[in-house]
Amino acid sequence: MFNFSLPKTGVAKLLPIAGALVLAGCSTLGPEYSRSNLPVAETWENAPQGEIQGLSEQQAIDLPWKSFIKDQRLSQIIELALNNNRSLRQTLADVEAARATYRIQDANLYPTINAGLSGNRTKASSGTISTTYEAEAGLSSYEIDLFGKNRSLSEVQMEAYLSSQETAKAAKISLIGEISNAWLTLAADKNQLKLAQETASNAEKAMEITNKRLEMGVDSRIDVASAETIYYNARSDIASYTTQVEQDLNALRLLVGEQIDENLLPDLLPSSETLVADVPAGLSSSLLLQRPDVLAAEHTLKSANANIGVARAAFFPTLSLTATGGLASSVLADIFSGGASSIWTLAPSITLPIFDGGANDANLAYSEAQQQKYLAAYEYAIQSAFSEVADALARRATIQDQLNSEKSLVLASTRSYVLSLARYKGGIDNFQSVLEAQRTMYQANQSLILTKQADLENRITLYRVLGGGLADDNAS
Repeated sequence: MFNFSLPKTGVAKLLPIAGALVLAGCSTLGPEYSRSNLPVAETWENAPQGEIQGLSEQQAIDLPWKSFIKDQRLSQIIELALNNNRSLRQTLADVEAARATYRIQDANLYPTINAGLSGNRTKASSGTISTTYEAEAGLSSYEIDLFGKNRSLSEVQMEAYLSSQETAKAAKISLIGEISNAWLTLAADKNQLKLAQETASNAEKAMEITNKRLEMGVDSRIDVASAETIYYNARSDIASYTTQVEQDLNALRLLVGEQIDENLLPDLLPSSETLVADVPAGLSSSLLLQRPDVLAAEHTLKSANANIGVARAAFFPTLSLTATGGLASSVLADIFSGGASSIWTLAPSITLPIFDGGANDANLAYSEAQQQKYLAAYEYAIQSAFSEVADALARRATIQDQLNSEKSLVLASTRSYVLSLARYKGGIDNFQSVLEAQRTMYQANQSLILTKQADLENRITLYRVLGGGLADDNAS
């Protein structure tokens, strides 16, 4: 058995040389990156001013979704989806692939050192037998990064990885919003189903009254037929909403990625106070720069920026180095015991581009065009984010007035129906007044359910487009 120890000559001398080579390329030829001015207004027209439920100093991006979502049933479903949604898993796998690609490219900044042990035994024509053993380590064709090409390539992949990471964050936030809206859609359709069932029940009672009055000769067959229209219209809605509820469940299961406990499903639409916390919106549009999708677009732009450095470096000479150092002896044991002689080789090579038919110029022009493309994409991402917030704020500014009006309409139409039915039973009014009042009441209740759903979805949308969701998700 031999104890191998690294000698102070030969191989050992390669290590400081390799370290110096790693540091040889200390800069890149890419343009210095700086953020462009925001291509949007500084504030939103409909942004509310002042304090909102004590949260005026907290931005949506600083409010974790677990603090924003108050309903524990919905919170648990979101947690299940973040762990089991297959589309999100694909996105997270893309992040891991991008990280691995970056590590592969980053490894090119360092020389690859290999060690080997070989032996050779030959017999000459004179009959002399000679034996040699060599132990050596070295690097092969290592490109010294004089003009930062490899550093630029590493930066390209690093920014691509960071972009994929932000894309994954955006996907998580989007999934939180989708799950919340799907859960609310299910709740709203259950509300509509219950309303249709109540309307059908009331219409059936009205049919019984008109049939009795027909038998007594008080009402006509027109009144009976009119009563039947409301009943069968409600029965049709019952069938339709029953289907929608099942389809809502299927959509929710697909988003979650597994079966859902019935106890986590909504019965009816919750109130805004029990569903979510409110968030401030009277803030500067500069907060959009922290949205994950905007950050992803910015990292893609930085990657394109670094790629210009790669294209520029192609115009300059390439210096490569092959070097080995080690020990040789006719006795294998001498190599490990220090009795061998040192051997080494050093083979630098330089390549200077002279004529390439314009390929380098074309590559540089392509890289610069790509950089302009991704600059436009980054600015468009900011504009899209601004527009999403503006749309959500525009809805927020009017939704409460609409809700109040529709609640009043429901109360008024309900009173009208009750009074019309009482007058009809008393023989004061005809059934057509009852029919019209019942139809108005039914439509008013349907509209109120949709507006309540829109109000809750708007609160979730505003939170999402302001960048909220992952403040406590340090692993993302």
